[in-house]
Amino acid sequence: MTLETINTLFSKYKETQLQHRYITNTHIEPLLKKINKTAHIKIVGQSVLKRPIYGLKVGCGEKRILMWSQMHGNESTTTKALFDLLNTLINPEADCNYILQACTLYIIPVLNPDGALAYTRINANEIDLNRDAQDLTQPESIVLRDVFKSFKPHFCYNLHGQRTIFSAGKINKSAVVSFLAPAQDKACTVTPNRKIAMEVIGFMNRTLQQVIPDQVGVYDDAFNLNCVGDTFQSENVPTILFEAGHYPNDYGREVTRKLIYMSYLTSLDYVSKKEVTGNEFEAYFNIPENSKCFLDIIIREAKVGGKLVDIGIRYKEVLVDNKIEFIPVIDKIETLSAFYGHKEIQANRAEVLSAESKILHLGYENDFVVMNGRKLFLFVK
Repeated sequence: MTLETINTLFSKYKETQLQHRYITNTHIEPLLKKINKTAHIKIVGQSVLKRPIYGLKVGCGEKRILMWSQMHGNESTTTKALFDLLNTLINPEADCNYILQACTLYIIPVLNPDGALAYTRINANEIDLNRDAQDLTQPESIVLRDVFKSFKPHFCYNLHGQRTIFSAGKINKSAVVSFLAPAQDKACTVTPNRKIAMEVIGFMNRTLQQVIPDQVGVYDDAFNLNCVGDTFQSENVPTILFEAGHYPNDYGREVTRKLIYMSYLTSLDYVSKKEVTGNEFEAYFNIPENSKCFLDIIIREAKVGGKLVDIGIRYKEVLVDNKIEFIPVIDKIETLSAFYGHKEIQANRAEVLSAESKILHLGYENDFVVMNGRKLFLFVK
């Protein structure tokens, strides 16, 4: 599938009802009704606060792929891309029916509806569902486990979003999309089913490099059986972690959404057309490992309390009136030569003060600081 084809399909089938970062059951339920005639949809369980967890099945092929999103409620980019994908697959004009003939997809678009509504990583019991794969203490964890057992997937797509701090290696390139073929033992053995996951990731990376060169990363594969991906991988099901990251000036994650859609479509095209053996796994090891080299803003060479330092600012995501606002927070006041800013400002040794004209301190929150007697605005435009 060519990039031109993917771009055309995305433009035509992007789900316009889903925008920005706040995605809940309320947003997806009208869309589920719209596709009800072409997808088998049912409530597969309930959250802690008794909100429905939806599962939907499309396709009739022998290759079974399980996909779940918003296990962390505030990681919604992959959910938007799922509905873009569904719009594409179920429309005959898209000419993608061959995927549904080869594959059956089981999709849980919002696994953690309570966390999605509150815009938090955790569920209503303040549990990280991605650390509950073994104990299964939470109803959402049990739902995913039950679907996994009954559907018996050949592939698992574990869909997440990552913070703006990650770089693709230790370079001035943000990790816009990241992957991982999770380990399945403490030795991080490159097992046959990990090789299969690695081969698919390598193919997705090959496509993404044409669009975001040097901006794809992989995560450290340190083994943790409490994580869902490690658990499913340990049960010999090739599992792929997807992480939607930060593209420059894309705090609404709309550009990244398209890149995740591209990853979905290229991987499904690949899986549907060939028997993935894992023989072509080595390209995976050419992808750099993520590092934490970014801050949202760095003010370089500023005077704070009489010292010449750099000021590192990160955005805190806050839900306000059903919208996500990005609140600037002073995160570091030190020499930041090992860090990059998504936005960098040269203070040229000028004194930088708080909005109240006081010395800046760690944890200070405001939309602006004062430099050379003028307001320097820090908010997302």
